[in-house]
Amino acid sequence: MMKTRQKKTKPLKLRLCAWLPALLVAGTAHAQSSITLYGLIDEGLNFTSNAGGHNAYQLKSGDTYGSRWGLKGSEDLGGGYHAIFLLENGFDNNSGTLGQGQRMFGRQAYVGLSSDQYGTITLGRQYDTSVDALGFGALTAAGGWAGDVNSHPFDNDNADWDFRIDNAVKYVSPTYRGLTAEAMYGFGNQAGGFADNRMWGGTLNYQNGGLSMAASYLKFNSPGASAAGAVGSDALFVGSSEQNIGVAASYRFTKVLVGVAYSHVDVYDPTANAYFTTAGTQPSGGQWNAWKFDNFELNGQYYFTSNFWLGAGYTFTQAHLHSTAGSFEPKWHQIGLMLDYDVSRRTSLYVQGAYQHVVSAHTGTDFDFANIPAAAGMSTSENQMVYRVAMIHRF
Repeated sequence: MMKTRQKKTKPLKLRLCAWLPALLVAGTAHAQSSITLYGLIDEGLNFTSNAGGHNAYQLKSGDTYGSRWGLKGSEDLGGGYHAIFLLENGFDNNSGTLGQGQRMFGRQAYVGLSSDQYGTITLGRQYDTSVDALGFGALTAAGGWAGDVNSHPFDNDNADWDFRIDNAVKYVSPTYRGLTAEAMYGFGNQAGGFADNRMWGGTLNYQNGGLSMAASYLKFNSPGASAAGAVGSDALFVGSSEQNIGVAASYRFTKVLVGVAYSHVDVYDPTANAYFTTAGTQPSGGQWNAWKFDNFELNGQYYFTSNFWLGAGYTFTQAHLHSTAGSFEPKWHQIGLMLDYDVSRRTSLYVQGAYQHVVSAHTGTDFDFANIPAAAGMSTSENQMVYRVAMIHRF
């Protein structure tokens, strides 16, 4: 009897090892992906002329650009579609502590899909549409090139990026003839309270040559009322509702950039302000009904060379404060200067300063005192100055 010869097969483990390189090559050819590690460290020495009645000297991190590191990635899904994500951590490099209320990725944390034809949708903790890379905040000195030092009083319009939106869905349209639209919704995430601590809004952006323009609207219900909603522990104001309106424009000439911005903020039934002391919140013998702010900013930069520039910004802020004890109208004048020299593409040296004067309405609260957001503390008078010498390193 003839014996049938059996064909020997390689063990499964060996077959997988043999096929794995080919599978990896095929996967790489089908979908290109990338992950980028990036970051920035902003460190400097600050002087405050009056912080609680005293001069203050501080080594301070992230006053102009928040110190951070992050991971961002993109995977090509084919057909013009991409899966994207971003995780961005804020930190204080003087103490090593986390920023944004000790959150691991407090600056941003989102995942989404982008399409060359239909735009981008992202889900997670994100900047609101008014202050992201295209919006109102990108065209102001406050929160832009001047950072905290030239921020509007109490950063009332969030141009200095004091808070982000949790539980947020953001859509950014493709750019058509220079026009880009953005829309955003932040969920309250509360059973039986769908509208509690939610946020919605949108922004229109236009760019053509040296001209950039933006108009934005944001609406908040019960901001800061709960940690579960759209605006949690990093809320600027706590109240029953809030709305922010902003318009801005800038034009870049060969060596000069000139910008103007206006913002209006309404806060109803306010009970807290992130920059106030607890005792300084309510007026004597009464309770606040509404805080309203109008900010007018003029800013400009002059480029001596491509890596050496001088910036200046002036802001006039008018407030209308209504309470059961009466109404008040304090006013703030603030001017700031900044000189920046880029040693290389990654490293910059700069000096900056700001002076703020409040025309007091004698509210009997912390509204009566100057308080630059970058200062070491609230002034005990109507005036305050902050100076900073610092460097930025990007990686």
